[in-house]
Amino acid sequence: PAPKETGSADVRLIWEWPTQGKLIYVFGEGTNQKGVGIEGRSGQAVLASAPGKVVYSGNGLRGYGKLIIIKHNTSYLSVYAHNSLIMVKEGQSVAKGQKIAEMGSSDSDRVALHFEIRRLGIPIDPLQYLPERNS
Repeated sequence: PAPKETGSADVRLIWEWPTQGKLIYVFGEGTNQKGVGIEGRSGQAVLASAPGKVVYSGNGLRGYGKLIIIKHNTSYLSVYAHNSLIMVKEGQSVAKGQKIAEMGSSDSDRVALHFEIRRLGIPIDPLQYLPERNS
C-alpha cells in the first residue's frame, strides 16, 4: 500500500482570510455553529484561504446556498457558503488568494460568507488557524 501522508503536511498550511469584513458570528454561535460568518457586500471577492483542489462546487447542500469546498491535503478542507457566483469547478486546483466566488446571500437572510475549516471531516474553529486582524 502507498504510504499515508503524515501530519507534517498540516504544518505547511498557512491560512489567509477568505474575504474582508466584520465577523457577525464565531464558531459555536448562532444557527450554524460549524464556522464563522463574515459580513460583506454583494459581489465582494471570496478568496481561497489556502491552496488546494475544489472537491465540491454547487448548490446541492441544503442551508449552504452556492457552496465551494476545497481539499487542502489529507486532513484539511475549507468551506465557503452563501455565494452569489461560483467561479471554480470541481477538480480545479486553486492557489491561496485566488478569487473563487463572489459573496452573496444564497440560502441566507443577509449578504455574508459562511466559512469553515474541517480537520478529518470535523469542523474546527477557523479563528485558531487564521491570522489575527486589526478589524
